[in-house]
Order: sequence, then C-alpha cells, then structure tokens
Amino acid sequence: MCSLALFPPPPPPGDVTAYESNNALVSARERPPLPLQSQLPALPVLSVPREALKAPSRPELGARPPFIHHRESLWKRCLSAWRDVGLCGVLRELSGAEEEGLRWLKSGSSSVLALCRGLSSLHGSLFPHLSLTSEDMIAAFSQAVDWAGCSIRAFAWHPHTSKFAVALLDDSIRVYNSSSTTIPSLKHRLQRNVAAMAWKPLCASILAVACQSCVLLWHLDPTSLSTRPSSGCAQVLSYPGHSPVTSLAWAPSGELLLSASPVDTAMLVWDVSTENCVQLQWFGGGGVTYLAWSPDGSKVLAATPSAVFRVWEAQMWTCERWPTITGRCQTGCWSPDGSRLLFAVLGESVIYSLSFSEYRGEMQGQVGGSKTASIVADLSETTFETLHGEERVGGEVHSMVWDPTGERLAVIIRGSPDAPGSQTIIALFRTRNSPVFELLPCGFLRGERGAQPQLIAFHPCFQKGALLTVCWSTGTISHIPLFFISAHGPCASPGRSPVLASASGREQPLFSEL
Repeated sequence: MCSLALFPPPPPPGDVTAYESNNALVSARERPPLPLQSQLPALPVLSVPREALKAPSRPELGARPPFIHHRESLWKRCLSAWRDVGLCGVLRELSGAEEEGLRWLKSGSSSVLALCRGLSSLHGSLFPHLSLTSEDMIAAFSQAVDWAGCSIRAFAWHPHTSKFAVALLDDSIRVYNSSSTTIPSLKHRLQRNVAAMAWKPLCASILAVACQSCVLLWHLDPTSLSTRPSSGCAQVLSYPGHSPVTSLAWAPSGELLLSASPVDTAMLVWDVSTENCVQLQWFGGGGVTYLAWSPDGSKVLAATPSAVFRVWEAQMWTCERWPTITGRCQTGCWSPDGSRLLFAVLGESVIYSLSFSEYRGEMQGQVGGSKTASIVADLSETTFETLHGEERVGGEVHSMVWDPTGERLAVIIRGSPDAPGSQTIIALFRTRNSPVFELLPCGFLRGERGAQPQLIAFHPCFQKGALLTVCWSTGTISHIPLFFISAHGPCASPGRSPVLASASGREQPLFSEL
C-alpha cells in the first residue's frame, strides 16, 4: 500500500511547483522558465481575485418591488409552482388561494400539505442534508474545496481542444481559447449558483451548466467574435423536484447527458435534441450528489448523500450498489479503459479501488464489479522534518482526477480544521493499470504563499505527458506540465531528451495486485 510517508517532503512555503521532469517535481519561487513555456500550448495564466467580482445581488428584506404587482390566475400559479417546486408547491398555492368558492379545495390541500410536511420531516431526519438551503447543499457536495468563499466555483476543459470554461462567484462564466483573443462571458437569469460544467464530446460549441434550478446548455459559435452571447443561445432543461443540480456527466459519444441532484433519488438521462429525459430511479440513498461516466462509456458512478454508492451499466442500465462504513462517497475517477474505479469516502483518509470485468454474450448487461474494494493508498496525517520546520500533511480526500494516459493521479487532500498546522495540498501519484495496477508516490504540489487548491483538472489532449490545471483560493489558475516517459510512447522533458527511468528502489511499485 502507498502512503504519504513514502513521499518526498513538500516544497518550502513560497516555492511554486513549476513542472515534473523524470518522475520528480521541480519547484521555483518564480513562474516556470522560458524553455518550459515554449513547450506548452499558449494558455492564459489567469487571476480572478474575489475583490474584482461583484457577488450576485439578492433582494433585501423589506425592499419594495420596482413594478406594480400583478397577480396571475390560480391555474397559472399552480403550473409555475409545479414546474419550480413540484407537488408541494401546487398544494401550497391551493391552500393559500384567495379566490372565492374554493373552500373545500383549500381545506383538502391544507390537509394533504400537512401530511406531506410530516413525511418530509421524517425523511429529513433520515437524510439531514435535506434541511440545508440550496447554497449550503451545493457547497457541501461540490468538488470545489471552498465553493461558497472562493472566486472560482467550477472549471471544465473542452475534450478536444485547448479551450476551457470558468464559473465565477458572480454567476458568470468565461470561456478562454488558446487560439482566440475573444473571451465570451455567459450570463443568464437562471444561471445562479453554478455547481458544475461539462463540454459536450465530439462537439465544438455546447457547454452544459449545472445551476440551482435547472441545467443550461449554451450553444456557442466558435467563430463568433461576440463577448456577450445572448440568453437565446442557452437551452433550458428542467424537471420538477430536480434542483439544485450538483453534477453533470456526458456520455463519451455525446448522445446523452446525465444530471444529478441531492434532493432527487433519480438521476436524469437527457436526450438533449428533444429535451426529454428518463428517470433512473433507485430508492434509497436520499439523492444523487456526484456523477462520473467512464471514458469507455460502459459505466457510470453515482454517489449519494448516504453511506452507499452505485455503479450503473450504461447499456441495459442495471446497477450494483456498494455500502460504505463511515460516510458517503466523496469523489471518484475512472481509469482510461473503464476497468478500474478509484474512490474516496468522507471521513476516511484512504483511497479505495474497485476493478470491473467485461462481460459478453449472455452475461452482457451486468456491471461486473468486484465484491469488495481494496485500499490502495493511506493518506493519514504524516509529519515531515524539513529545513523550514515541521510540515504536517494528510487528511481526507476532497477530489481526485486521473489523467487521460492513466499514468498520473492528482488528489486534493483536506487537512483537519481542528489540527494546528494542517494544510490542504495536492498529492501527485504515478499510476499504471496494466498488466497489474500500481500506485507510486511522485510529490506534493504547492502554489503561491497563502494559496490553497480549490479545483483540479487534467488537459484532455496534452501530447507531452500530462498537463494539470489547478484553481487556487487566490483566484489564480495555473497549468502545471508533467513531462514523463509514457508507457504508450516517449514523452519529451524540458530541455533534454527522454531517458529511461533508473532502477533504484524508489522506482519499485509500492502497491501491486500481485
């Protein structure tokens, strides 16, 4: 088993991780040197401090509306309540109706509403997250470390080009492209409290956005020079009782889109072209918080707010469930071939692994997961003795991503808030999935002094190894190149030719299934 004690000490405070070369991370107090920058795509180094953004306005208590109130008819109010809230919203409208001649309807609606509230209270005692506000719920289940307090709330690379989208604190989204100086800024009246984004595969211009009340699909013309696309470019996908939306996942073919909400026990499978959806209902768990579609398109991870998660098979849409011991599944990622799932559980400082078999013939349509998960990494707190004093590293996993080659795994480790000196840091692992699974330490990544990692993502098509993008608490977005000798072919390293890895003891596998 791999552990943090086997890692090299973290960089000194103030040293910024610049790149990886020959299985070692190189740090510097300044930006990456020019020879390194020449081997990177022309990506912008962004800084979006919180002070530069205006928080989305919320109506103040006691504020008078600027327009004369016009009361709509009862059936229109009920239709709007059904669309926004569901059955309870309709009952609330009927029980509070001021129209005459509806005494029996109001009385019956009030009784049914009281019954629904009683059942909801019982349900809330079983699933405490249902008592949270929408914003608190998004913050609790977001893959961002500090969703409520950081200026960057979501990040998404385009799957086929050097283009990415950034969701900001002010509910706007900016799209950056290495081949264009135009920076579109996306705004919509329904684009509030963005929790996640995902670009449609095999398509140049469609971005899915998980919002508080719906899913927005932005259709962006890549040749347009407009910096403010109109709201008419956004397609709205909504379903009663399916909000807030906290996670999205496209099928690798781009044909289907999955959306999930912690208050809805069903995840929705959208056919975007017709705006129709199918509910994948499975009772228990209290909702769905996180989705991850395997790169080969065969399986989907669906995490819940409870101590159980499911893996769906994406052909017959059957599923297998795995209970956890201490808490819910916090995050997970798939190997490039979809044969292995790495996941972490809230309240535990370990990484688990599940392997999956591929069934054909009569067995086709089964998930094929192993019966139990194995622990492949121990991330318990470890103290490093350095020239600058003691460094305490370790804790729970908040998020992790696996690069498209399957040879680098980046993990955000949250330090314990109760332990003095504990810190949030990124741990980088070297991985191999074939012929056997191996997990080896590489090093710790650090940003500018005082910067804490918030979000991480790998560039989907970097040709020289892997490129890790880190969004920091200061509002800075940095791109860290990882140059390594790939098992799929040699990758260049900055300023030198590829060399074979040494046969030292450090290169031996620290976790292996053999």
